Amino acid sequence: MLKKNKVPLSRRVEILSLFQRYTEGLSTLPASALLMFLCKEQMELTANKDTAEDLIDRYEIEETAVESRCMTFEGFLRFMESKDCCVFNRSHKTVYQDMDQPLTSYFISTSHNTYLTGDQLVGKSHLDAYVSALRKGCRCLEIDCWDGPDTEPVVYHGYTLTTKILFKDVIRTVEQHAFEVSAYPVILSLENHCCEAQQQVMAKYLTSILGDKLLKSPLDHPTTGDLPSPNDLMYKILIKNKKLKSQIRREDKTEESADEGEDADADDEDEDEEDDEYSIQFRAMFWSPRKMGSKNKKEKVALHKDLSDLVIYTRSVKFISFCHSRDNQNCYENTSMAEKKARKLMKSSGSSFIHHNQRFLSRIYPAGSRTSSSNYNPQEFWNVGAQLVALNFQSPGLSMDLNNGRFQDNGGCGYVLKPAVLMSRERNFDPNTSYRYLKPIQLVLKVISGSNLPVIKSRNTLDPFVRVEIHGIAFDSRSKSTHIVKNNSLTPHWDTDMNFSITVPELCLVRFCVRDQMTLFKSEFVGQYTLPFTSLKKGYRWVPLLSRQGCSLDPASLFVLVLY
Repeated sequence: MLKKNKVPLSRRVEILSLFQRYTEGLSTLPASALLMFLCKEQMELTANKDTAEDLIDRYEIEETAVESRCMTFEGFLRFMESKDCCVFNRSHKTVYQDMDQPLTSYFISTSHNTYLTGDQLVGKSHLDAYVSALRKGCRCLEIDCWDGPDTEPVVYHGYTLTTKILFKDVIRTVEQHAFEVSAYPVILSLENHCCEAQQQVMAKYLTSILGDKLLKSPLDHPTTGDLPSPNDLMYKILIKNKKLKSQIRREDKTEESADEGEDADADDEDEDEEDDEYSIQFRAMFWSPRKMGSKNKKEKVALHKDLSDLVIYTRSVKFISFCHSRDNQNCYENTSMAEKKARKLMKSSGSSFIHHNQRFLSRIYPAGSRTSSSNYNPQEFWNVGAQLVALNFQSPGLSMDLNNGRFQDNGGCGYVLKPAVLMSRERNFDPNTSYRYLKPIQLVLKVISGSNLPVIKSRNTLDPFVRVEIHGIAFDSRSKSTHIVKNNSLTPHWDTDMNFSITVPELCLVRFCVRDQMTLFKSEFVGQYTLPFTSLKKGYRWVPLLSRQGCSLDPASLFVLVLY
């Protein structure tokens, strides 16, 4: 509950000033004055006398003050440094959103090339990468499956020198860790390159290892034309893959034109026309033209019935157009596309993309040219309601900061309900439009001070500044910075006001980034913290700082004032 580190003198002075403002010359803060502080400064509009007295009981240790229903400065300081005064809304640390909507109504934490711990050419594949992703709340994992020796399918980045791990070990790992941090469904996105015999082995491992956790048949629930909800699918693992057309339910309208014995077409990553040239170019470094020839021809892999049987609500189909999807696609069919194709559609048909994602799951994945496992900015695809925005979890940086910030909401369960602006079928919202007719929210931030900022070994101190970034629709996305404080990592004081005009706050993320000014034109990352605007608490708040890898840098923090 309490921050145990010693509070820096500057922070104590700032909090003492607040304390004295409400004590009116007294040595202690009465419960009535504390309530006034909560309502006026902290904007806790639901606070009442019981709230104030509960805080006294929790944070005041001087018995005479507790008996008098007052708070000393030391008690007030403990309260101000506690999680009750963190910038992130504590009520959002647990699942609080409606989890009975169809899967299409949620942003779903999604990993790309989950098995990799490094780059996509010579990087290492490791089971720990799956454990790490699941512990971060990831709910959609990618498994690239290839034929292995002794009829044992392997997982690795095909046509490269990345190391290989056994498919069965991946499934065992998933079974052990799938629901450690979240009870909501896990989707296994199979990139299937195996022969039919090894696909049968895959199906055997999936059923025998996952057992009752594997969803093997549709749920017995009323047919509404929508996918089941996260609540419907709690503790279930779904297989995302192609499905034999002969197995598609006959009442579906696509069945009428399907050839009974034919495999369903799907837009696997390696078949994407925009990225194939890059994949071939880089993979040709390691493979002979003869071996790469089959890749150029895009040979289709015949699908084994046993594996096809396991595909229930997440059947992969090829994206052709929004009109084609509207007229032909079923709710249990999903599409995947590379970032470049998705970006073109987003810019040319943003509103249509949003309507598409109201009915169907969409997975966006990084371009094949990102051989270093770099990431795109996921915000642009969340803006059009794409659910499965896949990132390389092993690559720290801005993209993963935004992803971690987005999915720390709703209890970190990996499912975040999309805002109403993306779910209205009557409203033609387009994230590329400025929406000047909307009355924007005015976010006022005062970046007051920092404390205990981490110093790299090669330097004894920092020249820190804070950059506050708003990530949302293009019209809302802005950043502003404080001035630089020279030679002060312990108690830098900025006292800088920033104003942001935000038209679609429910889509926005706020990122606080501390940087060290190295030279006139160069600065280095120190720490950051990202959270949804809708989780931002008003009033005087402290901001915890995280490392590049997303780990806590406690006791490092910022002290800010938030108003809107």
